Amino acid sequence: MTGQGLQDFLRGYQHAHPDDVYTVDRPVSLDQHITAVVWELAERGRHPLLRFPSVEGSDREVVTNLFASRLRIERMLGAQPGELHDTYQRLAADAMEMAETDDGPITDRVDVGDRVDLGSLPLLTHFETDIGPYITSGIVVAEDAETGRGNLSYHRSVVASPTSLGTSLHSRGDLWRLLQDAAAMGRRLPVAMVIGAHPLFMLAASARVAFGVDEREIAGGLLGEPLEVVHTPKHGLRVPAAAEVVLEGEIDPAADEDEGPFGEFSGYSSDRSTRNRVDVCTVMQRNGAVWVDVVGGNSHEHLNLGRVPREAEMIAKLKDRFGSVAAVHYPHSGTHFHCYIAVDQRRPGEARQALLGLLGWDPYLKTVVAVDADVDVTRDEEVLWALATHFQPDRDMIVIDGLPGSALDPSADKLGTTSRLALDATRGEGFDAQRIEISSSARSIGREIVDDRAGQRRD
Repeated sequence: MTGQGLQDFLRGYQHAHPDDVYTVDRPVSLDQHITAVVWELAERGRHPLLRFPSVEGSDREVVTNLFASRLRIERMLGAQPGELHDTYQRLAADAMEMAETDDGPITDRVDVGDRVDLGSLPLLTHFETDIGPYITSGIVVAEDAETGRGNLSYHRSVVASPTSLGTSLHSRGDLWRLLQDAAAMGRRLPVAMVIGAHPLFMLAASARVAFGVDEREIAGGLLGEPLEVVHTPKHGLRVPAAAEVVLEGEIDPAADEDEGPFGEFSGYSSDRSTRNRVDVCTVMQRNGAVWVDVVGGNSHEHLNLGRVPREAEMIAKLKDRFGSVAAVHYPHSGTHFHCYIAVDQRRPGEARQALLGLLGWDPYLKTVVAVDADVDVTRDEEVLWALATHFQPDRDMIVIDGLPGSALDPSADKLGTTSRLALDATRGEGFDAQRIEISSSARSIGREIVDDRAGQRRD
């Protein structure tokens, strides 16, 4: 093996960045304690990688918050500061075919038949409002029956019985399409659920790509070498050879299973519009496996994991099509529904054209705001200032109705149909006001005074 496992990453990252790894040595419960630690740290502005070696009711360490920090994701990708999206796009474009091997750490232990017991896994309850303990990091692997091309996608799952999971394909994406194809042929859809793998494999699983593009090959691009895979025992699906846990099974197109409510990225608990059942026939685990959790709700980890690949795609599209776009930011405050763009307009209407392009490309977005290039789109208060001083509702607002959005938007209908809003908060032609300024020499003096006071407090 060439270091493609989660544990290889953890060892290297802890050695290189010990200040960004927070180990909780005291015993914690599987019931909300881990989420509570994440929330408490976030409220203090901290988003470290979290390790819980002592978890009551678990025979293994729990690792979470891997993706809560953009800086940490930059380090995963080997990106220079400020080059997260460009680096992601460049590496993802260099997709590589998988390298098949006969064995790997994930084949250390293989349980089938009566030895399959999903209740033995360290399942976390994230929120008091959840229906029960959930698998939140499960990446479902499926393959097209004719071409063998694979698909990776995240699906929250609750244990329904020792051998079955309730899950949802609410987004009706590529996995839903494969399930409908299987149903048309009168068969079940073979799947494997990967729980714990190298973070770059997990990031690749969030990529938004066309049907037939195999995210496992994108993982190879992000890793800089072909993803090493083994075949699952029953269905021969290709899964990472260095994964921590893999559940193999089938989705029955005709079977329903209760699933939800669960705390989602909107900050609200939600049911799903589909309720599918996964029947598990095989549990594969590496020796000394750790349990990887993805923090649910509107946590920084949950939002970043889905947001970074989407941001990278949208930024590339916008800058390629609209040369006046200077910066793009999806704010944490907007969950997945808001985006800010900074535009250096060279002719009237360019900002509005970019706004409409973004609303057309990203189905999750409901509200997009355009500001001038001197406004920092990474700061909510600056964008709100631009809205307060540059925006006039009667002339700078565009509303489009009846578009497909997210089924997890609590304000949308059950299928996620939504309206979308574009706000042009650029100054525009004829704007007649001068922005206040402080001279560079005065700012230098101010900086010296503040630095001196900070040094005195440290002494």
